[in-house]
Amino acid sequence: MTTIELHAPELEPVDPDLLCLLELPDDLPDDLSIAEAAELTGLTAHTLRYYERIGLVDVRRDAAGYRSYDRRAMSRIVFVSRLRASGMSIGAIGHYLELVVEGDHTAPQRLVLMQEHRERIQRQLKDLQLALAVTDYKIAAYGGTAAP
Repeated sequence: MTTIELHAPELEPVDPDLLCLLELPDDLPDDLSIAEAAELTGLTAHTLRYYERIGLVDVRRDAAGYRSYDRRAMSRIVFVSRLRASGMSIGAIGHYLELVVEGDHTAPQRLVLMQEHRERIQRQLKDLQLALAVTDYKIAAYGGTAAP
């Protein structure tokens, strides 16, 4: 599998269970149609076109003018999808990607952006843990068994 969007070799190794969420299969074709990209990512073709239109991903066109998703585009889509799934706004993702394009001197700004996002995720996780505890309590109150 090929690692994506990780350009800092000085980082500590990432947990393999997490890293698989940022990888593409080695046997991925060189170019995918929008339908194939949608199926692989679980996104709709509409969402893929939207990401392209707002500049989150660059997609080549083939000789007939159809979108052709290469490994780089697919890597970016997976990366953006993970950030979206974590609750990061499209605007914040766009800003982050603009900073990436501006170069290495923006690394401190990107670090702050990601640290702030991590704090939001940690608050969400705490809220979800509390919601799960309440749900498990109610299940037990009704005579059911909570999941392990």
